[in-house]
Amino acid sequence: MTLAETKTHRTLTDDEGYLTGKLLIAMPTLHDSWFDRTVIYICSHDAEGAMGLVINKENEDVNGNDIAEQLDLPNSEEAKLGVLRHGGPVEEQRGFVLHTREFEQETTVKVGAEFSLTATVDILKKIATDKGPESFIVALGYSGWGAGQLDDEIQQNSWLSVDPDKTLVFSPKLDDLWANAIGKLGISPELLSSDWGHA
Repeated sequence: MTLAETKTHRTLTDDEGYLTGKLLIAMPTLHDSWFDRTVIYICSHDAEGAMGLVINKENEDVNGNDIAEQLDLPNSEEAKLGVLRHGGPVEEQRGFVLHTREFEQETTVKVGAEFSLTATVDILKKIATDKGPESFIVALGYSGWGAGQLDDEIQQNSWLSVDPDKTLVFSPKLDDLWANAIGKLGISPELLSSDWGHA
């Protein structure tokens, strides 16, 4: 994973600018079937582009048993991995674990104030043996934007942003997550339109 390899031991926060460590919420008017009503945790966002994980879209192609079999873990460990997320349309076979801060490995990247990102097989083995992070989500694939691309989409009112919290990020109720994320802004999804303000 490039992010972990190039930014090991760094803490990425919104203090560096842009939306690193924020939740990105798709506007109802976003005309992209893949990102319809998605909530994305932004792991990195700077002048070179952005990378994030969709946290409210279930991966219907791969489940915990598939991962357990590939890693030679007992199939009973499927439940421990939880519902796998479809993190995005880029490199859909690559795995990422977004998790709480108390777990850390050499390649773990701290993102924002409360979360970390690890993209190694070892963290899945730790989870399987109850030695992993307290809270986590496992995602395959990621969402990526080139230089200035996400910034342009935000200017076009395609996205809103909001500060994340653990209850929202790790919620198992994926169907409610989009509306709940918008609720953090104090507005109702029904009030959103293409003319409503910028993220």
